[in-house]
Amino acid sequence: MVKKMSITNRITKKEALDLIHNASLVELGEMASKIKEQLHPDRITSFVVDRNINYTNVCWVDCKFCAFYRHGRDDDSYVLSYEEIDKKIEELLEIGGTQILMQGGVHPKLKIEYYEDLVEHIHTKFPQITLHSFSAIEIVYIAKVSKISILEVLKRLQDKGLSSIPGAGAEILSDRVRDIIAPKKIDASKWLEVHRLAHSIGMKTTATMMFGTVETDEEIIEHWDLIRQLQDETGGFRAFIMWSFQSSNTKLLEEIPDMKPQSSNRYLRLLAVSRIFLDNFPNIQSSWVTQGSYIGQMALKFGANDLGSTMMEENVVAAAGASNCMNQDEMIELIRDIGENPAKRNTAYEILERF
Repeated sequence: MVKKMSITNRITKKEALDLIHNASLVELGEMASKIKEQLHPDRITSFVVDRNINYTNVCWVDCKFCAFYRHGRDDDSYVLSYEEIDKKIEELLEIGGTQILMQGGVHPKLKIEYYEDLVEHIHTKFPQITLHSFSAIEIVYIAKVSKISILEVLKRLQDKGLSSIPGAGAEILSDRVRDIIAPKKIDASKWLEVHRLAHSIGMKTTATMMFGTVETDEEIIEHWDLIRQLQDETGGFRAFIMWSFQSSNTKLLEEIPDMKPQSSNRYLRLLAVSRIFLDNFPNIQSSWVTQGSYIGQMALKFGANDLGSTMMEENVVAAAGASNCMNQDEMIELIRDIGENPAKRNTAYEILERF
């Protein structure tokens, strides 16, 4: 049972900055754990069995931090067929999966009808699967090329079976940073608008953050503040997920060759402060995919109450050099190892099975 959050003792941006700069790692872990225990007194750590399906790698946005995208003229560009997508979902169902995280590049030729047909096909053939799919920039571009509003895109996809949308594409919600790392991408206010509109029609979403490029600590905290404000307004975010920039094979590393990888200390420090600052977010997810299973486990001592996905398939982060993997049994063992109670959940963070 998740307790309702209180914002009476909310910390300020200045206090968050002081914690990042001056609090010891042990102190931050204790503070974040105390908040986690208040919210999740049953000591359940959850995870979801799902699969990432990248339905296309064709993208015109050319984010400098991405090693996954291709242009339509590239030999290794693709758009998956329904048969290929169906096979991936059938494989997921065989291991007890409940969710697909479907995202692609921002394909310049795919309009709303393509996405309606795709969502309807999956929802009709696999009604037991939850579609947690399409990032804010995909939604915005579908609206643009289809000459309809963002709200209409969301409503039409919801009508066909889209359940929720992920927080991908947030990176850092600072236009200064975005102009450097992804100048063609939507600005911070547009990302927030998509999620606000989704919440307005009862569609829940998640919020994310990718740190470790050119942002300042102040911009990290501003990101948190923007999503905290929107959560105050709508209550539509189910979780916050934070990960560090994976630089291999990216243009950004070529432009800034002395960019250093983010340390585990830095990840745990920011994770703990995010748990303290985001007082209206019920769930914080560990990013074991980028940090590895050991630090993913440590994150559970720094405020995270969810291990995220077993990640049956992951292509985007893998293209940038991360190759960590974990199955359900490994997750269960990892959670038990620190004295918490493992449980499989669905997209809505409802517990399906305890172990």
